[in-house]
Amino acid sequence: MAENRNGLTLSISEDWMAVCLGFIVIAAVLVGVRPPLPKYSWATDGEFAAAVAENKPAVENLINEAQVRREANVAASAAALVKAMEGDDRKAIGDASKKLAAAAKTAKDKALQKKAAEIDKALGAKAGAVVGAVFGAENLWNAVKIGVAFLIVAAVGVMLMGGSVGKFLIGFPVVYVLAWLSHVIAGNATVNYWGLEYVIFALLIGLFVGNFIGVPRWLMEAVQTEYYIKTGLVILGAGILFFEILQAGALGIVQAVLVVTVIWYMCFWLARKFRVDDEFAVMLSSAVSICGVSAAIAACGAIQGDKKKLSYVTSLVLIVAVPMMVLMPWAAKAFNMPDTVAGAWLGGTLDTSGSVVAAGALISEIAMKAGVIVKFSQNVLIGVAAFLISLWWTFKKGAEKGERPSAAVIWERFPKFVLGFVIASLVFSFLLDEATVNATKATLAALRVLWFGLAFTCIGLETRFTELVSMEGGRPAAAFLVAQAANVLWTLLLAYLLFGGILFSLPALQ
Repeated sequence: MAENRNGLTLSISEDWMAVCLGFIVIAAVLVGVRPPLPKYSWATDGEFAAAVAENKPAVENLINEAQVRREANVAASAAALVKAMEGDDRKAIGDASKKLAAAAKTAKDKALQKKAAEIDKALGAKAGAVVGAVFGAENLWNAVKIGVAFLIVAAVGVMLMGGSVGKFLIGFPVVYVLAWLSHVIAGNATVNYWGLEYVIFALLIGLFVGNFIGVPRWLMEAVQTEYYIKTGLVILGAGILFFEILQAGALGIVQAVLVVTVIWYMCFWLARKFRVDDEFAVMLSSAVSICGVSAAIAACGAIQGDKKKLSYVTSLVLIVAVPMMVLMPWAAKAFNMPDTVAGAWLGGTLDTSGSVVAAGALISEIAMKAGVIVKFSQNVLIGVAAFLISLWWTFKKGAEKGERPSAAVIWERFPKFVLGFVIASLVFSFLLDEATVNATKATLAALRVLWFGLAFTCIGLETRFTELVSMEGGRPAAAFLVAQAANVLWTLLLAYLLFGGILFSLPALQ
């Protein structure tokens, strides 16, 4: 509640404003407003040379296979790519890679098509992904246009919520540039290989500025963490499709449900044993059991949690994911786990989608696919979990204050952005045709990521290192680590039972 200059009361809450803003973004994309998005991917010449050396044996093998199968066009295109790879002209290599992929599409052999596509994915895209392209005039202009659009719609919301629009207009460009920089860092080939996402860099950049440079008062009006998070979550609903739950496979769904329910309650119980407050426990439990950062964001929004605690949980998730994505594939190979079991194990325990893909690729393509199926099955539970958590939290807070949980009380305390999330999911699942959903999916996902980048930059700007390190004496970290260890063991058991051919026949993954 706030008053404008005329003394009129403004009653638009942040939750409702986030819902409105999210719907505006979704509606704009649906009617065809799909501007060119800034690109962030880049690889140094050294990184590209390493990718060339790594993929050269695969190209040479493809020549032999194509000759055996009498696919002359594919063999000739692959030979041309090998010749280009002997030089250091990135453009020539990229062009040759794309020609190979085009030639393979006409091949009768599906295996050749697939292998050529994988080679092109590894070389073709990276060839043109140079630093100069990221900082080129066209790409920077695309980033500016998106930033201006975000500034306009967000500023209207700030005005309707009674905030200082003038200060917001001055401060937002700074927050946007810092968030953009986090995406650029995360776009590096090596960083991407290790599964490190923009979230950690947005947080670190914000922490650096907030702790070593300082945040001037004129900037604070643009530090609207929850506003950005809730808007991003509403847009996220458009990407959670009910029919895709079935496509993920019955075994993946069964494992996801068992992992989420058992590990969530176990982590919550552990957190209480470690004398961690319930707000912290909800975010920790959601992160370790569902899908890491995204689940922590949703849980924090559902209970209107402390942003500093969310920052802590996010840091834990990303720090722990790095050694796990190296050690778990090593363990899978050392103990000769079946590829499907190893992949399901990775998908159920690693807390970021990027780390699942990277770790699975270290084992095999089948392992990577199994991991993605399980991780996707857990991802689609975000909306269900956020809805249930918000209801439970509303009843819990009402009981603590001695309030009778009437419909009015529930509605007053219920986070309205969750309704926006659910409505967006229902619309995209059941009311829109598949062609429209597919046409808008990439744009909405990119815009959602930009909102989250803004949010985590703001979290860093508001957080002090001393608070982050000393928060509750390290007890939340201890609870998270113990719960993650239990998650590793429980998920391994489920992976063997469900994907190891013990209870069910082995899934057909190719």
